[in-house]
Order: sequence, then structure tokens, then C-alpha cells
Amino acid sequence: MTDLVQLWVYLSGEPLLWLTLTLVAYLVADAISIACQRHPLANPVPISIFIISGLLLISGTQFSAYFAGAQFVHFLLGPATVALAVPLYRHLPQVRRALIPMSIALLAGCVAAIVSAVLLAKWLGLSEATTLALAPKSASAAIAMGIAEKIRAEPALTAVLVISTGITGAIIVTPLMNLLGLKNYAARGFAAGLAAHGLGTARAFQVNPLAGTFAGIALGLNGLLTAILVPFLLQFLIK
Repeated sequence: MTDLVQLWVYLSGEPLLWLTLTLVAYLVADAISIACQRHPLANPVPISIFIISGLLLISGTQFSAYFAGAQFVHFLLGPATVALAVPLYRHLPQVRRALIPMSIALLAGCVAAIVSAVLLAKWLGLSEATTLALAPKSASAAIAMGIAEKIRAEPALTAVLVISTGITGAIIVTPLMNLLGLKNYAARGFAAGLAAHGLGTARAFQVNPLAGTFAGIALGLNGLLTAILVPFLLQFLIK
């Protein structure tokens, strides 16, 4: 037993351990999702979070020690986002035909996401710090945290809210679209990427390649528009 404890102490200080466990946790979560026939509630991302969180709690590992290894996966978020250009190129004709509807939907969706979050937070009596952190919740984490710094919100809280938004969106997007009878995969994907950023985009790719393409477009454009509109709209909404 002493040898096992010493081995764990040694391994827990190595970045490779937490990188490996992160990848294994996702593979296990993805296997569970496949076994559940990709049911929306069996999304691999929240399952992975529960697995890793449990391991950190049981082992008493600090987040800084965990992130020393997991940062290599975090680094790949940038290249993965850039790689969304590949399906965009493959479906370029459909994208060109939908430029005007996409522009209108982008503006309406971005404004609705910001305004609804802020007004709901004020109605519920949340603190100003929480309200500010909620404003950019539908943008990707990197962009939202940058916006949070500019508007003097807490970037860490914003990151949690962004992830929560993405998980919720990825879970409910397919049942909601089916309930609404929306069969256009371009529209379904654009809505998922607009409201639930990267996690919604990942879910859209699981459903249909065209949906994933339009979700990726919405992900990128909504991040840009959110960065522009949040500081402007908050001047009127916070008063």
C-alpha cells in the first residue's frame, strides 16, 4: 500500500498523468454517449466533467496541478476552431445562398442573448458582478473571458457561465428543434452555434455535417458581434 501511495504521489505531479486521464475520461464519456445512441442527455462533455471532477476531489488534486497537463488539450482549441474552415469550404454554395438570412438571424440572436440574460438577471435580483458576467455567455469561452475583462466582470465566473450555457444548449437543441418541427439542418446548426457556441457546434456535427458547418459560422460571427455589442448594450441595460 505504501508503494502505491508513493507511486500516486509521483505520478500526480507529472503533467502526462492528467493529460492522459482527460483523454481517457472523454473516451469513456463518448462510449457512454454512443451506447445511449447519442441521446442529448448523454452528452460526452458533461459526463467527462463529472468524471474528472470526481477524480480531482477523490485525489485532493489542485486545479493548477491538473491544468499543468490538461493545458495541452486547451491549446488545441485554437487549431480546432480554425479547422472549422474545412467544412465551411465544402458547403460554400449553401453558405453563399444563405448570407442575408444568416446576417439577420445573427444580429437578432446576438442581441436577444445579451438582452435576455441581463434583464433576467436584474429581474431575479442578481448582483451587478453576476449580471455583467452573464452578458457574453453565448460567445466562446476565450472571447467571453476577454469581454469580461473589458467590462470589469469576473472572467472565471464568465467561463463557468459560458460552459453551463454550452452544455445546456447542446442537451436541449435537438429535442427543441424536433419539437418546433424545424427540419432545415442549416437553420438548426446556425441556431445551435449562435446560442451554445463550441459545445452546440460539436453537437451539430454529431447530427449532420451541414448543421455543423453553419454552427461553426455562427460560433465565429457571434463571438465577434458579441464583443462589439456587449459594451454598447450594457450602457442602457445596467442603468
